[in-house]
Amino acid sequence: MKRFEGKSVFVSGGSKGIGLACAKLLANEGARVFLAASNNERLSAAADAVDADGAAEVGYHVADLRTLDGCNAAASAVLERFSSCDIFIHSAGATKGGIFPNQPDEDMVDGFALKFHAAVRLARALWPSLKENNGTVINIVGGFARTPAADFMVGGAVNAALANFSKALAEKGLQDDVNVNWVHPGMTVTERLDGIFADRAEQQSKSVEQIKEEAVAAEGIRRLGCPEDIAELVAYLCSPPARHIHGTCLTIDGGGAKGYY
Repeated sequence: MKRFEGKSVFVSGGSKGIGLACAKLLANEGARVFLAASNNERLSAAADAVDADGAAEVGYHVADLRTLDGCNAAASAVLERFSSCDIFIHSAGATKGGIFPNQPDEDMVDGFALKFHAAVRLARALWPSLKENNGTVINIVGGFARTPAADFMVGGAVNAALANFSKALAEKGLQDDVNVNWVHPGMTVTERLDGIFADRAEQQSKSVEQIKEEAVAAEGIRRLGCPEDIAELVAYLCSPPARHIHGTCLTIDGGGAKGYY
């Protein structure tokens, strides 16, 4: 029997990057997978890719998860399709880099809307089903929650807020028998990281390749991460052997973080 046979998984931001990698891996392990994102063409292609990886069943819903209506509609769609939700993986959100004080106000508002508020709203909408099924919540957060940077204030602030919310949600999870953890990926090759590198290259008048090489050297790591690295950890955290891991953050950054906290 596969690890997630009979389980229903909802992945926000499941059309690309870490979210898609998580969806594909859990599908390969027998889960029914439901994806939510805003781009119909990309979401449809992602659903096809997940289906090809062996999902028992695949569904998706196009929605603007920046909004309350969008989150509620996506949550309703997965519950209508699968009748329940056992695992909620929140991977939506691509915060923008920029230099303070010139970065526009909209960047901060948008960052919180998609990554933080969507996590709160989707967890709220899915909680009754997660509680009924003794489910699991995994929030994909990010190392900038612990390492503020002048050129990435939006991401740092949003990630710190989401990590704090996740810890509080874990306390509620103890009351309702819902396992809650969050993951801090380090530098991982996704469109989001490409955007960060492109912003820094423009700010510093360097090539993107120079920025990548300098980032790897500064972190002292062997390589950049890939979405599949994160997916393997997430899959374990969603499995029964990891049930005693609760209310904590796991960093997966190749050793980039030098502090122990």
